[in-house]
Amino acid sequence: MDPHHLRLLRELGERGSVAAVARALHITPSAVSQQLNVLQRGAPVPLTERSGRRLVLTEAGRALAAAAVEVMTALDRASRAVGDYLDAPGTPVTVAAFHSAGLTWFAPLITRLAETGGPPVRCADRDVAQADFPALVGDYDLVLAHRLAHSPPWPADRLTVVPLIHEPLYVAMAATHPLAARDRLTAADVSAWPWISVHEGFPLTGVLTAIEALAGRALDVRHRINEFTVAASVAAAGEALALLPGHTTAPDPRLVLRPLADVRAGRHIDVLTRPETLHRASVRAVLDALRAIAAETVAGPPPPPPWWVGAT
Repeated sequence: MDPHHLRLLRELGERGSVAAVARALHITPSAVSQQLNVLQRGAPVPLTERSGRRLVLTEAGRALAAAAVEVMTALDRASRAVGDYLDAPGTPVTVAAFHSAGLTWFAPLITRLAETGGPPVRCADRDVAQADFPALVGDYDLVLAHRLAHSPPWPADRLTVVPLIHEPLYVAMAATHPLAARDRLTAADVSAWPWISVHEGFPLTGVLTAIEALAGRALDVRHRINEFTVAASVAAAGEALALLPGHTTAPDPRLVLRPLADVRAGRHIDVLTRPETLHRASVRAVLDALRAIAAETVAGPPPPPPWWVGAT
């Protein structure tokens, strides 16, 4: 049964005539009659009858009208519950992020929200292939995802995409590495050395492919390590090179970062979410905090050399 039809039946019982119902609901008397007829077709017994020139409720109609009061009360309570849920600033928010974003932003996010009385967050690290990030919005309210600058955009037809930062990618190496003395490197420079790569299908492999194409030779990939902190440690301890992000790599005196002069290396870091999720006040508060923290990451002063190269 349509709740609107039940409401019309209730109104007829309380107001006494089709004309009175029509005036109260700002519709025509014929529209009231038509919709009551639709309700009648779904009932096994008559709900209304004629009493002179007036249409009145039968015993069955009065019973259904009384039940309609309970239905309308329940629907109103459900509507208010949804509204309260959407407006509640303290509803927990789930956030997923790839490793380097989680390492950089989870702790500041939790701290900031605690200090400002923001909603509680439930954080999770999710290391997935680039193509698998959109599916995570089914399990988490906000998903921090990354893709290379030249990669296809996220599927905006079913996602809301909120850009956070564009982050340069640098070649990382031990401070004692022969290439560390140079301010900038070329694809030819770095192609002669062993490499640490992420696993196939993950962001950054496209940059290594571009280096190979420009250098005209295949890279010698010795290690496949997705976690940047592990890759940084391996690079700092030997001769292998790695690609590391410019804003979310922690300074390490054993490590230097150098930009590539002939390869545009960078990634977009975005927040992915379902459009309806942003209707919740608590989710919007967490998203605002994430955007502010990300902006501070980019605007903050870089560590001094040799750990960092400021070129982007």
